[in-house]
Amino acid sequence: MKTYPIPMIPGPVKVPEAVLKACGVNYGSPDLEPEFLELYNQTEAGLRQILGTENPVVIQTGEGMLALWSALKSCIVPGDRVLSVATGVFGYGIGDMAASVGAEVRTIGLEYNRTLGDLAAVEKAIADFRPKMITVVHCETPSGTLNPVAELGKLKQRYGVPLLYADVVASAGGAPVLADEWGLDLALGGSQKCLSAPPCMSFLSVSDAAWEIAEQVGYVGYDALKPFREAQKSFYFPYTPCWQGMAALNTAAELLLTEGLENSFVRHEKAAAYCRQRVTEMGLSLFPAPDAVPSPTVTAVNVPENTTWDALDAALRKKGLAVAGSYGPLAGKVFRLGHMGTQADTELVRQAADVLAEVI
Repeated sequence: MKTYPIPMIPGPVKVPEAVLKACGVNYGSPDLEPEFLELYNQTEAGLRQILGTENPVVIQTGEGMLALWSALKSCIVPGDRVLSVATGVFGYGIGDMAASVGAEVRTIGLEYNRTLGDLAAVEKAIADFRPKMITVVHCETPSGTLNPVAELGKLKQRYGVPLLYADVVASAGGAPVLADEWGLDLALGGSQKCLSAPPCMSFLSVSDAAWEIAEQVGYVGYDALKPFREAQKSFYFPYTPCWQGMAALNTAAELLLTEGLENSFVRHEKAAAYCRQRVTEMGLSLFPAPDAVPSPTVTAVNVPENTTWDALDAALRKKGLAVAGSYGPLAGKVFRLGHMGTQADTELVRQAADVLAEVI
């Protein structure tokens, strides 16, 4: 398989050697060895800090989408009302996911290049619709945007909405996530973005209210939350966990916390600001609207009118730079540079920008 010396894909990102080493060791059965439970507990403690929560964090074997499905299927039954606050591909997609579970979904949607600001329409929808759950995406990676979600928590509390569900897969570790302060009942993360681990683990913080609802719903599929409520206490997991993946995730969390979350946030902001500066200096236009909040973990750029995404991608890869296209209605129109995790490195961004400028 061909590799590229300048990796700027917005996840999965380049995995550091320490994390690769952790997942490359042969272990015993995690169902039987007390060392695995100790590792799980240690990993959970680190993830609590990264998510800004005192709530339990469930760690599951599977890519980040597993957590998104887990929270929906564990807490929603057909006929439940879900308010989807959407500003991009994943925001709208989560609404579709909830509908597929049988929920009655109402969407308050913005254009894909916008971020949340005035929440008057959201507040009116909450008051009129009375949802069981509000869903939102913190970092919309296809759009390169970051949604302020704290005000949604205040609305949730004001109107007594049982659950606030937030996808923080592409922000946790690279931007502040304050699950408890923001009133998030379900904060959903994945291993392959800012934590720089392989794409094999997902995790989510679960509030007391979410646990109680999960108990009432009683969903028991592979992606269910309910079996994890007592899994550590009874040392009985619902399926054989991935010890290698857990070890990698734990090492990744340790590396991030050793650096310090605030230091990581500054590193990501510097890389993002430099990336946006270089892109605009070479005459390209950023996809997010001027008044939208740009993401510190990924920059989305409009494909120049004088070329196509396929041609641009091929030219960049010939020079060793791997960036990414986008999804849904943005496919072929937007490309993205991922400066998250190990790739939130100003020198790496400089190399990428130099290649991009040469090709453009």
